[in-house]
Amino acid sequence: MAAYEYIALDQQGKQHKGTLEADSNRHVRQMLRDREWTPLSVNPVSEQKKNNAGGLSTVFQRGVSAVELATLTRQLATLIQAAMPVEEALYGVASQQEKRRLKNMLLAIRSRVLEGYTLAQSLEDFPHIFPQMFRATVSAGEHAGYLDKVLNRLADYTEARMKSTQKVQQALLYPVILLVAALGIVSFLLGYVVPDVVKVFVDTGQDLPGITIALIAASEGFQSYWPFIFSIIFFGIVTFKQALKKPAVRMSWDRFFLRLPILGRFSKTLSAARFASTLSILTRSGVSLVEALVIAAQVIDNRAICDAVKNAARRVSEGSSLNRALAETGYFPPLMLHMIGSGESTGELDEMLDRTAQNQQMELDGRVSLLLGLFEPLMLVVMGGVVMVIVLAILLPILNMNQLLN
Repeated sequence: MAAYEYIALDQQGKQHKGTLEADSNRHVRQMLRDREWTPLSVNPVSEQKKNNAGGLSTVFQRGVSAVELATLTRQLATLIQAAMPVEEALYGVASQQEKRRLKNMLLAIRSRVLEGYTLAQSLEDFPHIFPQMFRATVSAGEHAGYLDKVLNRLADYTEARMKSTQKVQQALLYPVILLVAALGIVSFLLGYVVPDVVKVFVDTGQDLPGITIALIAASEGFQSYWPFIFSIIFFGIVTFKQALKKPAVRMSWDRFFLRLPILGRFSKTLSAARFASTLSILTRSGVSLVEALVIAAQVIDNRAICDAVKNAARRVSEGSSLNRALAETGYFPPLMLHMIGSGESTGELDEMLDRTAQNQQMELDGRVSLLLGLFEPLMLVVMGGVVMVIVLAILLPILNMNQLLN
């Protein structure tokens, strides 16, 4: 049986949308007619995904949040843990969904399972929702016979990644608001306040201080060319983003970013935390170390570190130890390498990787707090300096006028 999405009209002319499982398109239409509904369209869910370029799978990419994915995974794990077959567990989770997109997705996966595919193979129809790491972990759990435990680990992993991302976003929210407010205030002062104030000094014909002359020039330039200035900034940002889509440019930029004093260290810590947590759940779920390294490299945003990890996976496949292969990249902290080396020597690599992931997450939280603690006073100092310059540029001519009058 397959999942079909339908649109139909009832006897009162009201439109209904939903999903039904049936053997064929004709079977769905007959089921709708049995309800005395008029079918308008009936489409297979998986087929619709394949035929619409950027269609259903893109919708799912936008519509399924990390919270929903973690909830679905944990519900599925609970039902499978209760000795329920996978296809029945999928139907049970689908029946609880209020969003039609989620229900369609789960029923489409169930249809693939009923056709004889494994759960991991069935998830391949929705790669934007279930990435390779997710599918590889499920596949390992199916082969090892403890799918419920693996799904619970994936739910924990998804929730932890979500909390980490939210923590970084919340930490950056206040500095970004402060930066936008500072730019808005300075633009308002240069565009509206300063011209009216300095016009008085210009009309008196007195010699103005250099700082006042510079402020008048900046104000006049901003008033005359502000559309051009903002256009250059906008097109500069767009051009930069387009350039980053080229692999060579992206690689050069990522390498340069890693050399920056504070931001580079933060990027390394973020990449190490994501890599360690992903590698930990993969190895604990039974994925081979080489395959886990290749998959874990894909969660790293920095291309330089990503390529270095892929090269490390190749060296591990050739017989090198994980500790030595990662140390040769030069991107991972000594403590992390020491813990991995200790795990390899004692035969407890899975446990040490788990500890390493927790350690790197703690270090990432510390880096976020440090960046936030540095950025806030820095913005206040810069903003105070700009306001001080504007105030001095206005007060100095007034002081000169008082001296002339005396």
